[in-house]
Amino acid sequence: MSEQLAAAAPVVEAEAKAMEAGPTRRRRRTSVNTVIAWIAGLWIAVVVVAALIPGVLASGDVAAMNPQAVLQPPGETPLGTDQYGRSVLGLLVHGARTAVMIGLTSTAIALVIGTTTGLVAGYMGGWVDMVVGRLVDILMSFPGVLMALIIAAALGPTIPNLILAVGIAAIPQFARVMRSQTMSVRDRLYVEAARASGFSQIRIITRHIVPNAIAPIVVLGTLTVGIAIVLAASLSYLGLGPLQEMPDWGQLLAQGQPYLASAWWMSTFSGLAITITVISISILGDGLSDKFEEG
Repeated sequence: MSEQLAAAAPVVEAEAKAMEAGPTRRRRRTSVNTVIAWIAGLWIAVVVVAALIPGVLASGDVAAMNPQAVLQPPGETPLGTDQYGRSVLGLLVHGARTAVMIGLTSTAIALVIGTTTGLVAGYMGGWVDMVVGRLVDILMSFPGVLMALIIAAALGPTIPNLILAVGIAAIPQFARVMRSQTMSVRDRLYVEAARASGFSQIRIITRHIVPNAIAPIVVLGTLTVGIAIVLAASLSYLGLGPLQEMPDWGQLLAQGQPYLASAWWMSTFSGLAITITVISISILGDGLSDKFEEG
């Protein structure tokens, strides 16, 4: 017996240390996640400020060309200049307005149309649900990038058309998620009780269905903003963006490609702006998802 106890002692001691280390490890992980979330939030705040009041971060005429400062590396000008002598920092700051506008507006279009469609299909059921479900399946079979590419190419390279293309491409995701959430909520006891009490369909939907089905839509909407920014930048890179209407991150990325060996800063900083913004939005979306799960 003593030999068995002696043999088991190291195991028990190791388990005790693991139990003690568990909370410490969780606290450390939580602290790291909090710091990352704050950094992501700070970056998003900078992008929003750049979109709303770009003059705070980059003053002067961003479109003014300076033949004497063509393709200058970072130094006297913080992030260098492009092939026309324009400040890359100024282009990035003013390009944030285009990115934020396209990301938010296209997401709003997709959210309103997709959520409404999914809500009606999930609540009504029957042939309405069947038709909407089949239509969503058909649209989901096309990659979002391909769908947006076709729409943007057909409509032409303008900002409204780019917003419309990105928004339409994201509608099926919202419709599918809202339809699934509505179907899971509509048969719950509190909804049945509302029906038995004689509440109207509109009141049941607005008071009981939507509030209990909207959480995944909020998370999806947050993540879709980042996806929309990437998609819009991709279309701009391919020449289907706003062209010379407004500075654009994807446009700057494409313009810097021929000069990648000699003027790396043009494409590098625009690519970093897109990447960091999308990652920050994804972190925000993950944080919202965790909050909803805890709640």
